[in-house]
Amino acid sequence: MAFGWIDEQARARRRAGLVRTLRPRPADSPLLDLASNDYLGLARHPEITEAAAAAARTWGGGATGSRLVTGTTELHAELERELADFCGFESALVFSSGYAANLAALTALAPHGSLVVSDAGNHASLIDGCRLARGTTQVVAHTDPDAVRKALGTHSGPAVAVSDTVFSVDGDAAPLADLATACRESGAGLIVDDAHGLGVLGDGGRGAPQAAGLAGAPDVVVTLTLSKSLGSQGGAVLGPAPVIDHLVNAARTFIFDTGLAPAAAGAALAALRLLRREPERAARACAVATALHSGLTAQGLEAVRPDAAVVSVRAPSPERAVRWAADCREAGLAVGCFRPPSVPDGISRLRLTARADLTDPQIEHAVRVISATR
Repeated sequence: MAFGWIDEQARARRRAGLVRTLRPRPADSPLLDLASNDYLGLARHPEITEAAAAAARTWGGGATGSRLVTGTTELHAELERELADFCGFESALVFSSGYAANLAALTALAPHGSLVVSDAGNHASLIDGCRLARGTTQVVAHTDPDAVRKALGTHSGPAVAVSDTVFSVDGDAAPLADLATACRESGAGLIVDDAHGLGVLGDGGRGAPQAAGLAGAPDVVVTLTLSKSLGSQGGAVLGPAPVIDHLVNAARTFIFDTGLAPAAAGAALAALRLLRREPERAARACAVATALHSGLTAQGLEAVRPDAAVVSVRAPSPERAVRWAADCREAGLAVGCFRPPSVPDGISRLRLTARADLTDPQIEHAVRVISATR
């Protein structure tokens, strides 16, 4: 049979405890949510949902075409201007997803003959971007600027280093300032994915590059997603205007993809404006993460100290991680469950999302449930 080999792969997944299933959630879920990436609690904020609805009424249900044909509306251009201004960069370009933005940045900025130095803990979208780029990729040790420096020193042509700013599995932050220094010593560019930093780190949530003093630097390009702190959907690339112009002309996930739906663009723009008015949401998300970590470790659990809003709790095996997450769900708490191949180190864990709108009693309740179900 043409796809008979799939059956053996399915059996292997079952033996390893790695079967994944879809679980549609109702609109009115009773669970306390520590599983989503809604860091600022904006996905259901009435101001954001109304902006999405208004954009759909004004511009229609879809973008109707690629950005270079009919998929660019005045709303997209407004969002790009405000994103660039908020994060401190010269220009921005919006994509249909953060995944598409990462593929665009890597494939368009790592041509044939170039070197891409990639952190071993990078997100799958960055890894796939490296695979699709025409340059040569060298993977280096996690959060190690000296390893980046050494790799760049072996190459004389164009080069970039690429890293998450905050890593999605354990929530640890990259040493961005030191990475930039290592790149500048070799004349290389730095591409960083701020999916988990925007809205949480930096002045009023302006992101990890801004916090590291790299906003607006001519040799730094930032990718991000609109689907986490901004509670919407889509992605963007920020950087110098010539880089963004190059992406318009060379990035296949921009040229050949349908533009971001107007509702998502409207929601993201409204969320960005709300964050400007309420910058304290960023600090609250970090405070919630710290409280979760303190409470869990006080109960004897092995949790990684968070640098942003992700709290990772180690589990002894994939099977135990799945059971633990299921038991939490039965107790009214939704948590993430990360297992191989989603985790680069092969260690399964529960992944908790700190949200700015969580109350102190909710934090205490979450700690009690996670501890009781371990």
